[in-house]
Amino acid sequence: QAKVNINSALVTTMMMNLPLLVSILLFWTSAVSASSEPISLKSGFAKVLEKRLEESVEIATLEQSIEDWNAQWVASADTPAVAFSRRRLICLPLDERFDPPMGVFSHGHVQTGDKMSVPRVFWQAIETSKAEVPWLMQVSRVEGVSGERVEQTGDAAPVALEKVVGGPLDFRAPANYCFLPWWMMRALGLQSRDVVDVRLITTVPPGSAAQLRPHSSKFAKEIANTQAVLETELKHYSALTKGSVIAFDYNGKRYWFDVVELRSAPRGEKVDMIKVQDCDIATDFLPAKDALKDKKKKKQNKD
Repeated sequence: QAKVNINSALVTTMMMNLPLLVSILLFWTSAVSASSEPISLKSGFAKVLEKRLEESVEIATLEQSIEDWNAQWVASADTPAVAFSRRRLICLPLDERFDPPMGVFSHGHVQTGDKMSVPRVFWQAIETSKAEVPWLMQVSRVEGVSGERVEQTGDAAPVALEKVVGGPLDFRAPANYCFLPWWMMRALGLQSRDVVDVRLITTVPPGSAAQLRPHSSKFAKEIANTQAVLETELKHYSALTKGSVIAFDYNGKRYWFDVVELRSAPRGEKVDMIKVQDCDIATDFLPAKDALKDKKKKKQNKD
């Protein structure tokens, strides 16, 4: 049965690429007829076709394995709400094609927010469970299934996280796929077509305080009222994850921040994740990373 399913998925994938395959074959045929020398299977055209078919088989096999896992999850769920609330998905980077129309709140904030595109099943999860806003999705690496972690280097490298939290941008991703903002993929060490676990969660506590460290001291120099700008830009994040690196845009410039410490309401306990939307968050800026680096360098030179 599994073999039949994989073959079916392969046929579907090949049919989707049929125009390209036909074009390659026609071009190859015309080249053969116009040439006095026969084209061997080692020719460039054959290699392109062979590579495309290999990729199609690889993607079809991956999609089928994800489909099978999700089917098992649904079959084992106690309630429809649980069945809809979790999926194993193939992740791809979110890009400007997902930017909402002008006038919609998240317009222009595809990469400077925590919103992701997820399949429609998560809207069913929200409706069935009657989840209250903000709707939050936890995205996690899957041990032994996600690809090898992509190591990040440089000053902007985030802490290697196993999970992050964000909100839905829309529910139009194809079944078994999700599209994540760039900073989220970096935090999880993901690359295109890695497998992640996505679930609707309702256990993230409301936030009371957040400590952020700017990467550049220019943030405080170039912006007169940093607190006001921060309050405005944080509205594009439904939640924050400790250890992540998030971005704000202001006056055509992008500023990066480390999320250093988070505290929940009402008691102010230190936590790894907090809700930001509809919460009164006290924000505190720590000394910028470049300033700390310069201070450390001067100290070393003095010693």
